[in-house]
Order: sequence, then structure tokens, then C-alpha cells
Amino acid sequence: MARIGYARVSTTDQDLETQINKLKAEGCEVVRSEKVSGASRDGRNELATVLDFLRPGDELVVTRLDRLGRSTRDVLNLIHECEQKGAVLTVLDPHVSTRGEMGQLVLTVLGMVAQMERRFIKERQREGIEKAKAAGVYQGSKPRIDRATICEMHAEGVGATAIAKAVGCSRMQVYRVLRASPAG
Repeated sequence: MARIGYARVSTTDQDLETQINKLKAEGCEVVRSEKVSGASRDGRNELATVLDFLRPGDELVVTRLDRLGRSTRDVLNLIHECEQKGAVLTVLDPHVSTRGEMGQLVLTVLGMVAQMERRFIKERQREGIEKAKAAGVYQGSKPRIDRATICEMHAEGVGATAIAKAVGCSRMQVYRVLRASPAG
């Protein structure tokens, strides 16, 4: 029976150390961590590794439920996957586990709260952007692709693969830019 810790932060400038230290202090022999959004499971390779590694009697430990996921459905699916493997999930703050029926109920409610919190964050972000746009302050994100260079290279007869390599994007992005351009 192993205690496996999972730590996650959303952005690369956030620190994982506090979570990792708490998990180790709780007796987790293995701690996997990653810096990726919890909005979905996409790109969460360490979580996938932990789930693959779980065996009957093991315990997956997270510091808070929102470290596991921001969607109630996703959290419930993760709990179900743990149960299917004969493992339990323990959340340290607040301390609750899937060992008993009450723990399952509390985790479901906490999952709903995490999802609601994510909606509130997105709503505040949207309101802030709208306010900044109205004040003429919002610039939007920087363009990731040099559209002018793509169009110029295409006009010179350079193929999509060569353009993609030169600009540092995918061929599909090159095709999208060309379709959206007036000359497209």
C-alpha cells in the first residue's frame, strides 16, 4: 500500500514546493508534480502517470481538491478511476477521504465548489477585460504568428511546410492565415 502525492500549479511562475513539502510530510513515498492548468486533463501527464501507477490499497493524496481538477465532472471521474483501481483519494485541506460514504459526499460538494470558483474567476477576468477595453487600455495578447511574413512568403511561392518551419508554427496555422488574408 503506497501513499502517492500529486501536486499541481497552473502556471510556470507559481511554486510547487509548499504542496510537495506537505505531501512528503504526510508520508507520501512518491510525489508527482506538474505546472499545467487544472481546467481539463489535457497535458496533465504526471496525473496520468499517477493514475496508471495506482494499485489496490494505494492512496492518492492531494493538498486541496482544486489541485486535482476544477470541473466537478472531472473530479468525480478521477475519484471513480481511483475506486476502480481499489485505491482511495485523500484531500489534506480540508481533511477528507473517499474511505467512507460521508467522504464521497464531501468530495462531491468540494468538486462543485471548485468548478463554481473557476466560473467566478473567468467572469471576473471577462469583466476586467471589458472594463479595460472600455477605458482603451486593453491591447489583447501579442500575435503569436507573423501573419505578414506568412503572406509575403506565400506570395513569393514558398510552400506551406517551409513557411511553417521558418515562422515556427504548424502548416495548419499557415493555411488558416492564408485563408483569412484578403489575398487568400
